[in-house]
Amino acid sequence: MTVHASRIHAASDLAPLPVNVGSERKGIYRMVFKRVLDVLLVVAALPFILPFLAIVSLMIFAKDGHSPFFLQDRIGINGKRFRMWKFRTMVPDAEASLQRYLDQNDEARIEWETKQKLSFDPRCTSIGRALRRSSIDELPQLWNVLRGDMSLVGPRPMMPNQQALYPGHGYYRLRPGMTGSWQVTARSESSFADRAGYDDTYERDVSFLVDASIVAKTVGVVLRGTGV
Repeated sequence: MTVHASRIHAASDLAPLPVNVGSERKGIYRMVFKRVLDVLLVVAALPFILPFLAIVSLMIFAKDGHSPFFLQDRIGINGKRFRMWKFRTMVPDAEASLQRYLDQNDEARIEWETKQKLSFDPRCTSIGRALRRSSIDELPQLWNVLRGDMSLVGPRPMMPNQQALYPGHGYYRLRPGMTGSWQVTARSESSFADRAGYDDTYERDVSFLVDASIVAKTVGVVLRGTGV
């Protein structure tokens, strides 16, 4: 009987626990399959999206003769900086225009300090507001996804000067996303701290089903043009 019991004990030691299997699968998805899916989906979509991107670029350039693209430093996986691409939606002297507006508008200044966004942004051009409302301004980030700077779904691509406002650490373990949990949950209605919380929750729960759900919700948000 003693030998039989020890054999049972040894067998149980070798059997993996279900929770470990789930964690291992989640780890494989985050580290391998998520990146493979990003590349495959972007490559498949490019033949259809590239002509549209060219048209939008020409429209922006025709409006004021400036570059249709805007590049900005953001913080990526492991805290690495990268240059994020967007369609330009703002006037050339955007930062000076913003500062003048905040100096003259206390309510807007409080909104900016709380959300790092404005319901009415004086920096936006007329075509820029339309691009933001439809989220078309984000499409050049497909290049960042191909390069490995970003993922289709992930945390917010945070600016370097926003690091001090971010209370969590989960952000740095994932590539930032073109869309993410906070974009489809609250978007501009949430505070910066709330958005940080959404990102931390996503980092803990990330899986194929979670990403698929966020993509599906993103389509609805974009079609409704809500939360710009």
